[in-house]
Amino acid sequence: MTTITTSSQPVVHTSAGPVRGERRPHGARFLGIPYAQPPVGPLRFAAPVPPEPWTDVRDATAYGPTAQRRPLFDVTTIPEPSIPGEGTLNLNVFTPDTTPGAGHPVLVWIHGGGFLAGSAASPWYDGDSFNRDGIVVVSIGYRLGIEGFLHLPDAPDNRGVRDWIAALEWVQQNIASFGGDPRKVTIAGQSAGGGAVQTLLATPAARGLFRAAISASGAVMQPQDRETARTVTRRLAEHTRSPVTAAALENVSDAELLVLQNASASPDTPQLALAPFADGRLIPEPVPDALTTGDAGADIPLMLGFTAHEFNAAPQPDTTAESLRAVLVALGLDEAGTHAFIETYDGEPGELHSQAMTDTVFRAPGLAIAEARARRNRPTWLYEFRLRSTAPGFTGLAHHCTDLPFAFDLLVAEGVTAALGDHPPQHLADTVHAAWTAFIRDLDPGNDWPPYTAPQRETRIWDTTPHTVSDPLHRVRTIWCAP
Repeated sequence: MTTITTSSQPVVHTSAGPVRGERRPHGARFLGIPYAQPPVGPLRFAAPVPPEPWTDVRDATAYGPTAQRRPLFDVTTIPEPSIPGEGTLNLNVFTPDTTPGAGHPVLVWIHGGGFLAGSAASPWYDGDSFNRDGIVVVSIGYRLGIEGFLHLPDAPDNRGVRDWIAALEWVQQNIASFGGDPRKVTIAGQSAGGGAVQTLLATPAARGLFRAAISASGAVMQPQDRETARTVTRRLAEHTRSPVTAAALENVSDAELLVLQNASASPDTPQLALAPFADGRLIPEPVPDALTTGDAGADIPLMLGFTAHEFNAAPQPDTTAESLRAVLVALGLDEAGTHAFIETYDGEPGELHSQAMTDTVFRAPGLAIAEARARRNRPTWLYEFRLRSTAPGFTGLAHHCTDLPFAFDLLVAEGVTAALGDHPPQHLADTVHAAWTAFIRDLDPGNDWPPYTAPQRETRIWDTTPHTVSDPLHRVRTIWCAP
């Protein structure tokens, strides 16, 4: 494959056909490149199929369609454009150098959004700062919600996971033509994207497609067994009083599918009910089990972490001291654990309810993975992001998503001030971004951040003054994690 470059519009030949990008301050970008055929008609609930080849140069200067179909008035911390169109299985390449075989390390980014929403076209995922530091960035779109993750008896399970694998296979085949090294791929994601990273570590079919992983605020469905997935489908069939199959849903409109998606949530289904699950084939066992008691990802260097107050900004109406205790018991704490939790955290019952969700969805599961890997001497680096926002509505909280502008070194991006307040510290972005860059390049974040080991439990604290400390999450670990 070759690259043809003009002053502003480089052309790269991919395995499916040539694409034309555009020059950027620190390289070039190519947007909306299809890695699979549009998932419509018979392909809507099928495994991804390679794209049809093309011969004319394809324009790749605008983001492609997104799987997100939420109303535009929905508000999230991260700006998440919803772009119409059928070809949602596309990806974006940001590269410092389009010289074929230049050998730059590669970051493959999987967006979050609870496996229901999110957008690879977010300005928070622009790869220019990584390009400045010699890293190629690939951000991918994938099927969401019902299309990506609902168990259907007449369709392959975990279609969204199959999309991630297809995108990674595209990277292996094509990234050298964009100046990247297919042997130096790091997968990374935040929230559901962090859960995607954990899932890929536990998926044998993804083995060999990446050499390192970063899971930021990773979250997965729990429990993750096949019967739970079937229960979600059964509840939806009861609600609609009609068959829930790929054949029945193939021609349902996006709007109707969103209505069904909302109906899939119920008190007796798990959080993240439409998410990757252990189907016994593609994903052999529940991801938390594979990463804590199995051999999944044993040889893969892993950086993982979370923010201190992930969901603490979420309102919890009508929470009383009594109902808080009931919630903590439902989350698995005994009387001693409940007492320890209430003693550890200050705040009103509603605030503590939010902190309990932060702990059980993000902090405790991430810590359990770090603990299990440390016991087996697997290369692991743990962090907690503690910089508190000064923005209205988030004041005093290191809340969900706020570490990302620091990792991508994009403090000037749209929406950052609304999430973090005025003048977030650039020196912290310099340090966090440098650690990510070093990890992607060298498989070690450096910067006085040693691996997480037992019994030292060295953890990087990202705050106004970044530092590494031994076992700062002792209380979280003793309250929530099994000894």
